[in-house]
Amino acid sequence: MREGYVADWAAAVLAGVVGLLAIGLLFLVSAVLAPRRPSAEKGIPYESGIRPAPYTWSQLHVRYYLFAILFLVFDVEAVFLFPWVLVFAKSGAIVFYEMLVFIVVLLFGVVYAWRKGVLQWR
Repeated sequence: MREGYVADWAAAVLAGVVGLLAIGLLFLVSAVLAPRRPSAEKGIPYESGIRPAPYTWSQLHVRYYLFAILFLVFDVEAVFLFPWVLVFAKSGAIVFYEMLVFIVVLLFGVVYAWRKGVLQWR
């Protein structure tokens, strides 16, 4: 083993133990200091102040799901673009063309959604 190996792991274990003790202490303090005022209103499944009604079937329009899927697609695009910008400076031209293909595929998806009328809120 290299020199300082045990000391490095001892510091990591000590930090873990201190963290777990702090979490336990905070749970204990919360349990001791938290007010307890049980009531019938707090016993309902959803504590929003609105009494739950019997189950009624309602239909949601598909446009909500389409907007959610489009949001996820472009959110993932942003997640991939940021590291690409950081790596692009160090890499060759192949990385540029790979991301260009990725952006073209996403652009094709936007054009397709636009032509299908998904982006219009009626």
